[in-house]
Amino acid sequence: MSLLLVCSGGGHLKQLHELVDRLPLPSAERTWVTFDTGLSRGLLAGEDVVHAPYAAPRDVAGIARNALLAVRVLRRQRWSAVVSTGSSLAVDFLPLAAARGVPSYFIETAARATGPSLTGRLLRHAPGVATYTQYPGWADERFRYAGSIFDGFAPAEPVAPAPLRSAVVSLGTTESYGFRRMVEALAPLLRGVRTTWQTGVTDVSGLGIDAREAVPHGELVAAVAEADVVVAHSGTGAALTAMEAGRCPVLVPRLARHGEHVDDHQVQIAAELAGRDLAVAAAPEDLDADLLATAARRRVARVSQPPPLRLER
Repeated sequence: MSLLLVCSGGGHLKQLHELVDRLPLPSAERTWVTFDTGLSRGLLAGEDVVHAPYAAPRDVAGIARNALLAVRVLRRQRWSAVVSTGSSLAVDFLPLAAARGVPSYFIETAARATGPSLTGRLLRHAPGVATYTQYPGWADERFRYAGSIFDGFAPAEPVAPAPLRSAVVSLGTTESYGFRRMVEALAPLLRGVRTTWQTGVTDVSGLGIDAREAVPHGELVAAVAEADVVVAHSGTGAALTAMEAGRCPVLVPRLARHGEHVDDHQVQIAAELAGRDLAVAAAPEDLDADLLATAARRRVARVSQPPPLRLER
């Protein structure tokens, strides 16, 4: 039997991909269900992947379409377990899998530092679905603490100061929201610095930058590894990409009141990583040359043997 790994794109996929080897479940044979994006194609190259049609957060029609996909996939074979880090695809797959007697696990995204997402609030009432948090502070009898994806990283010794020569700016792969405030603040600061701009659907007209909506995952990873500084929206996927390359990212949260996301969960991500000394948190108006120089000096290291996740039914 094979392990079924189900999640939306972006940070949800980065987290599940990072956590899969820490699952206390057999995973030699596994199948992924996620959205068809540059990230998923690069990260899951060579894996068995089922691509689901994109569904935006809280897209009821999209969730309904993918529920039909869930029926087809779950009937395809016997599954040893189904694990998800969200978002909408978790609602499609986990209750149905549990109803069929398949062990079903929902690990709430590390973006939720103070309580469950809408997906989590729905799934905690689903019979047979075991739900977990990555934060002990809000664990309870329904959401048990499993450990954190960030346990795999630690602050490292800083490097010597040096002029900024290269940078990566990443606004993630979301297909629904722009983040022009961040790009407007960074464009003048990075003039003369060789910069890879991955800006998604953000309107960057008139800013004088050479931006791309999407950068292939392998190319983005290589650029991050060579960059003096990484500045990103405060999504878990962007943060993990930077930390995996040893960089301490500057994380700028999107805010719902500016139409930059569905809610303010990115504030929680930035605060959690800054508290662990794994990132520098900043609002667009806080960005300046000194802050970029400080982040460029700092480094992050992988923990050689992060603890396994504690999944108990």
